[in-house]
Amino acid sequence: RKAARTPPQIGEPNLRVTLEAVRRDGPLSRAELALRPGLRGPGISNILRRLREDGLVVARRRRGAGVGPPVTEFALIPGAVHGVGVAVQGGAGEAILLDLNGTVCRRRAFVMGDDRTAAIKGAVEALLEPHPGRVLGIGVGADRPELLDREAIASVFPGLPVVVERDCVAALFAERTFGVGAVEGGVMLIVINEGVRAGFMFRGVPFSGVHGRAGSIGAMRTGPDRVPLDSVVGLDTLRAVMSPSEREQLRADGELQLAPEIRAWIREAAGHLVDAIVATAGFLAPGAILVGGNLPA
Repeated sequence: RKAARTPPQIGEPNLRVTLEAVRRDGPLSRAELALRPGLRGPGISNILRRLREDGLVVARRRRGAGVGPPVTEFALIPGAVHGVGVAVQGGAGEAILLDLNGTVCRRRAFVMGDDRTAAIKGAVEALLEPHPGRVLGIGVGADRPELLDREAIASVFPGLPVVVERDCVAALFAERTFGVGAVEGGVMLIVINEGVRAGFMFRGVPFSGVHGRAGSIGAMRTGPDRVPLDSVVGLDTLRAVMSPSEREQLRADGELQLAPEIRAWIREAAGHLVDAIVATAGFLAPGAILVGGNLPA
């Protein structure tokens, strides 16, 4: 028998739903919020009170409401709190500071070095100087999270919640919060860096598989030559067809001219990637398929 859900367990998701609705579509009135699935009048009032006490939303009289009783609407205060995101790939990383709208306020690149925990700590501390005010928490997305010591990272940020996830899972949470939102049928996100990985989210929960290996689509054999996807798609294979001057230009400013060799790589990579998308999405039938990563534009 399932354990009974306590009031806080029920309330917290509703608080997130309310905050997301105000952030995406606000300002909104209580009546407009009551139209959202899972939200009801009395509960909405309590949630809005908590959000106002926390300094996350502000109440104001709706402009142009016309005749009739006054309408109170609730709007987000974007700079009230911030969150920190850390992306780790290989021996490099980047820390970013975001507000409630998902706007990137600051960035700081860093080198991981031998002590990964110290490198992350130093980058975050430098990012937060001067201090931006309240910080909700720190999220770390890594290409190989098994190389990071979760407990050690959490210990150097006492008092703050710290989450360490695979980069594609972290990107899924970001899309749910700031991007496509909660999509019916779920979301499939393909991340192209040195290799190719995928993340899946269904009903707001990431799917990792029994052994945490779900999304390893780089091992799929694709194309008419039936070669692993990683051997055709990824930054390593792109660099292999670039000249030294093109690689230097890419490192300098991320821009890349479409030389014939690069156009040929795009055509071949796209063909192999479509095979993987059709095979995976044809079975899962997600509501949205997103492609991202560190490829140049």
